[in-house]
Amino acid sequence: MTREEAKRIIEALLFATNKPVPINDMARAIEDIDAALIRDLLEELNKEYESQNRSFSVAEIAGGFQLVADAYYAPWIKKLLNKEKTQRLSMPALETLAIIAYKQPITRSEIETVRGVNIDGVIESLLEKNLIKTSGRREAPGRPFVYTVTDEFLSHFGLRSLEDLPKLKEFTKEEIEAGQRDLVIEKPDMEGKNNGTRETAKTD
Repeated sequence: MTREEAKRIIEALLFATNKPVPINDMARAIEDIDAALIRDLLEELNKEYESQNRSFSVAEIAGGFQLVADAYYAPWIKKLLNKEKTQRLSMPALETLAIIAYKQPITRSEIETVRGVNIDGVIESLLEKNLIKTSGRREAPGRPFVYTVTDEFLSHFGLRSLEDLPKLKEFTKEEIEAGQRDLVIEKPDMEGKNNGTRETAKTD
């Protein structure tokens, strides 16, 4: 298999799915090349797309790689996919999700201590959306569940890993309100998958 053939196979694998594909999964599918070469070929594909001014690129998201549309084309993609049907996260949900992302693993009572309110309904909603998950129990009285974010969280927000999260800071009221306007969670399509674009957060 030539380098060019391997590159086109990788491209086909990425086109065949709308979720991030780990390099090890690509290596198992191709067999004849190793993970290091696959990473090199992914970089070559991106250079090709950039030189050809293509409308998409390969992004590293949630431990895998995925073809994503450039942000410039988001308005047309939203119209095609009927984006007015997006489901907006509430401010309590956003706050709870942020606490879990930055403080995980964390228990329900620890989250409530930070927020100062009961979060039973919020936790259930985030679990249903597959943005958080239970990740064992704390070795404490009652052995409460601890929560962490999921790969779906990383995928929705276009993050390679939690290391890509913005650094903690004190946000102004205006910044918080702007975040509530802009952050949405897509409703899944009939197969329970998102639309494959990462630039769908802005809805204005």
